[in-house]
Amino acid sequence: MKVNRLGFRDYRNLKENELIPGPQVNVICGDNAQGKTNLLEAVWLFTGGRSFRGARDQELIAFSSRAGAVLALDFEAEEREQTAKITIGRGAKKRAAQLNGVDQPAASSLIGKFCAVVFSPDHLSLVKEGPSMRRKFLDAALCQRKPAYARLLSQYSRTLAQRNTLLKDISYHSELLETLEIWDEKLSGLGAAITIERKRYLERLSEAAGEIYDGISQGRERFAVRYDSGLLRDGGEEAGYRERLFSLLQNGRKEDLNAGFTTKGPHRDDLLVTVQEKSAREYGSQGQQRSCVLALKLAEAALLAEALGEKPVILLDDVMSELDASRQDYLLNKIQGWQVFITCCDPNSISGLSQGRTFYVENGEIRG
Repeated sequence: MKVNRLGFRDYRNLKENELIPGPQVNVICGDNAQGKTNLLEAVWLFTGGRSFRGARDQELIAFSSRAGAVLALDFEAEEREQTAKITIGRGAKKRAAQLNGVDQPAASSLIGKFCAVVFSPDHLSLVKEGPSMRRKFLDAALCQRKPAYARLLSQYSRTLAQRNTLLKDISYHSELLETLEIWDEKLSGLGAAITIERKRYLERLSEAAGEIYDGISQGRERFAVRYDSGLLRDGGEEAGYRERLFSLLQNGRKEDLNAGFTTKGPHRDDLLVTVQEKSAREYGSQGQQRSCVLALKLAEAALLAEALGEKPVILLDDVMSELDASRQDYLLNKIQGWQVFITCCDPNSISGLSQGRTFYVENGEIRG
């Protein structure tokens, strides 16, 4: 998979222009707040996901624009040249997308058509932050690997929101209590399916990331990651997950009504990352935690490449300066031959970077 051209108009602070990257390493240099990350974010949006910085769509539009932002991508995937376009409108307008000149039902329809793996400074906190960040990492990886998972996750989120609304409404309308079982049944089916997909993926991810971590630590430490879910703690077959989640929801109904939200389900699950069989979050050094994240992201890229049958694009947003020389070398060696976009303030600070194209960004203007 490869980006041949990225065009943009009225997108954040970027001046109307286009970027023609090289087939392998592309270094985007500039001081902070000049627009480097905006370029990577624009590429990422074509994966069908939201901004990896957590920005709302309206924040992606240049202040001076009345109509909205337009992004265009020429890329190679599935052994052919393709085009995609994203329009982000003002006000209540949703993101619109085209693929090869054909209007798509939603921007999320691009999921699985163009794929990328992003590694940003926020990911360096993946191990030490709370469970929600690790679930987000897991779900983002699965959505690109299996687009049907994105639809499953969306269904679960809508059903969860409806159940939570009902839990609050029951406080004022007790007769609604009898309708709760309908939502328990629906949520159980969707939640069990999500748990199965996550569990299977994490088994593969743990193996792949473990091999990578072994290389980073030169065999001195053992790494593992496993899924921490209420459905898995007592063992049992996957076929029984639906009934088990239904039982958890039924037994936890009083707690849910008191809390006003659903306290059980995959939206509360976590990933347990260990080094030498100890929690990396609680006992890992900063170096070990960063090695864990590096191993997880590289494993994510490797598994995605395996599923696609081609290598996704790699986006490294200001993370090289956060890694020491040995980890920089390991990362660059692992993704050699992939198309990579690297943002940095000073390319001389990146160990082992000797080839590729370099672009400079200043006040939204790109040259190179």
